[in-house]
Amino acid sequence: MKFLNIPLFFLSYSSLVIASIGTIHPEYHLLTSPQGVPFTRKSHKFSAMKRDNNTGPGSMLQLSSDEDFHFEILRVLALAPYQGSDIGEVLVAANQIAPGEFESFYSAFNNLASRVHDVASAIDSHKYPVSARNALFRESTYYRSADFFLHGNWNDSRINSLWSKQLAAFDSAMALLPTPGERVTLQGKGFEIPAIFFGSGQPGPRPTIIMCNGYDGSQEEMYHAIGEAVIQRGMNVITFEGPGQPTVRRQQNIGFIPEWEQVVSPVIDYAISRCEVDAKKIGLWGQSFGGYLAPRAAAFDHRIAAVIAFDGIYSFAQAIFDQFGPQMVQLYESGNETEFNSIVSSLMADPSTPTSTRWAIEQGLWSFKTTSAFEWVKKVEQYTLDGIVQNITAPVFVADAQNDMFFTGQARELADKLGDRATYHLFENIDGAGEHCSLGAAVLSAQVVLDWFQEIISS
Repeated sequence: MKFLNIPLFFLSYSSLVIASIGTIHPEYHLLTSPQGVPFTRKSHKFSAMKRDNNTGPGSMLQLSSDEDFHFEILRVLALAPYQGSDIGEVLVAANQIAPGEFESFYSAFNNLASRVHDVASAIDSHKYPVSARNALFRESTYYRSADFFLHGNWNDSRINSLWSKQLAAFDSAMALLPTPGERVTLQGKGFEIPAIFFGSGQPGPRPTIIMCNGYDGSQEEMYHAIGEAVIQRGMNVITFEGPGQPTVRRQQNIGFIPEWEQVVSPVIDYAISRCEVDAKKIGLWGQSFGGYLAPRAAAFDHRIAAVIAFDGIYSFAQAIFDQFGPQMVQLYESGNETEFNSIVSSLMADPSTPTSTRWAIEQGLWSFKTTSAFEWVKKVEQYTLDGIVQNITAPVFVADAQNDMFFTGQARELADKLGDRATYHLFENIDGAGEHCSLGAAVLSAQVVLDWFQEIISS
């Protein structure tokens, strides 16, 4: 997940730089609201954010001059080690994407998905199940990518049609796994929880990791991001989604809820009901914004043997407010919803507003199911571990990324608050692992985190 970033994300699969919300006075370089109220700011004018290619230690080749597009293209490439994409065809698609143009991003990946769909359809899956599976998994990934920047218009029919295609392709692919995945629907409090059980294929009760994505990512993505790596180690995987996440938001029309334990506890109930699962060796993995959601759930359900916060977040609320800037925070705290929303609307209408900012606000409104930016921020305020972090009893792996531009300092704060319960690990640029969620270093990060998990459950 990523977030807003101007000086740089957001949140996510996503640092809100709403500090830059407003318009720029051409002479004085002040931010002004539509009503003319000045808001000073520390940074300079909006620009298409770009980290230039260089040869410094740990620098990464940039895949687009648009920072957010670079991140999302890298996100697709990062799934290649575990059947989620193929590098060459993604780079060809990336070359067709115009920086900052959401429709261009859609077209490039929709065209790629359609081509791979044709390839997959021509394969006899009875004769060549591996070939068919690989193509279908890639098709699913590319349809998800085509959807990514479309959520600004809730009435866009492609939001649902692309999702139906990605689900169908993924279901066909996982049916061809050596141990086929099983979709199940679990009951939460007023909502249903879509989940998938991926068995290890090994005899006897096995260690199991249940896992969720974050602000924008799907459970299908989690299979490629880390799930297959877990299965390779002889463990089971259960992926799931809760309110606000892609399939639940579409099929049940429900936005994020702060009480994430209401999502996780039914998944644990399901896990321990299966004979393949060792109930004493259940891990909980939260990806990106899930790096807040998983520790939150662990504070209320103590049946979890270990938690992985990848990357760790202590207060999602504070991470957002830190990026607002004092004037916008003051305006929000004054309760002036009309003025606040007017400034955000002006920002969204400005063609010079960076991709990361436009996307983060659009995704935030969509995933939290509100049309008011003020209401969105009000909802976000509830996402903090203040007052509950002391209730986490399980050991927690807190991942951090050296170049994380979305939640700077949050992983370190979570680890500090947890004290001896935390194992803090900084993934570094020099290893190609310094991006948010160590994007592009799936094999390395799996090695580090899963070795830790196996040590925890073996002791």
